Amino acid sequence: MIGPVPAGAPVLMLSGQGSQKPGMGADLMDLPEVRETFACASDVFGFDVADLALNAEPEKLNDTRNAQPALAALSVAVARALMARGVEPAAVLGFSLGQISALAVSGMLADEEAFALVKVRSELMAEAAAAHPGAMSALLKADEENVRALCEECAEGDVLVPANFNCPGQIVVAGTPAAVERAEAAWAAAGKRSSRLATSGAFHSPLMADAAAGLDAYLEDVAFSEARIPLVCNVDAAPLAAADAREHLVRHLTSPVRFQQSVEALAASGADTFVEAGFGGVLANLVKRIDKAATRACVQDRASFDDFLAAQAATDTE
Repeated sequence: MIGPVPAGAPVLMLSGQGSQKPGMGADLMDLPEVRETFACASDVFGFDVADLALNAEPEKLNDTRNAQPALAALSVAVARALMARGVEPAAVLGFSLGQISALAVSGMLADEEAFALVKVRSELMAEAAAAHPGAMSALLKADEENVRALCEECAEGDVLVPANFNCPGQIVVAGTPAAVERAEAAWAAAGKRSSRLATSGAFHSPLMADAAAGLDAYLEDVAFSEARIPLVCNVDAAPLAAADAREHLVRHLTSPVRFQQSVEALAASGADTFVEAGFGGVLANLVKRIDKAATRACVQDRASFDDFLAAQAATDTE
């Protein structure tokens, strides 16, 4: 159960892969916490992560092995800078990759441990995607019952499963390219739209089983602390305990991301302010579809950073 969340206390959301863009975070690099976080990430990954985020060509940045380090570093950096200026998150919530960033922000792992995990995870996911080609597609006007029936109907012996529960009316399916194509065709025949995602594999599906096995072996030697800030887990939309972290992170690679259910659980506990730390505003936009009454923001550049701190200061003095 998620404990009561005071009105106005922000839930920090950490961006997922796919929202990256060259130049992201450029005008935040002069903040000391941002510089320090990117320096930590560069030490772990063995290359200049800030230079990658700022200057890489889109094709290079979009490679899973590069997108994950750059986005994780930016999300953790923005969170660190906000917290250093008095922002006290009521909870943290990531989306897929953002779940790993959330381990650092919540205090379950040190920053360098979280970045080391991103490094291993991104490599394992890229290898699994190369060995077991897959695709992902967002189905619009979707509900869980219809999507599960569609997957059963269109799988034809291939892998085809719900992979992301994004918001009401938007569920992503993942599977073999042929199965995803059949699902898109059946969805279109029913008069509904879909949108193919620009991913290199069928993430959060059984096609990531090799990556999950590799991650399980890696996590054998990783010790998790109890979260100082509650971390709502993608796997079950509930707070993550240190004792469950390894098993949940392994399951995470082959299980759906329950983002909608996580936001709904937080809102039911009183959360009314959701702030995306990272880039692109995808999660903030999903929150708009899940809970129209919630206050939401995306802190991704200096203007949004300053605006959010000003809004928080105004809330604190009311």
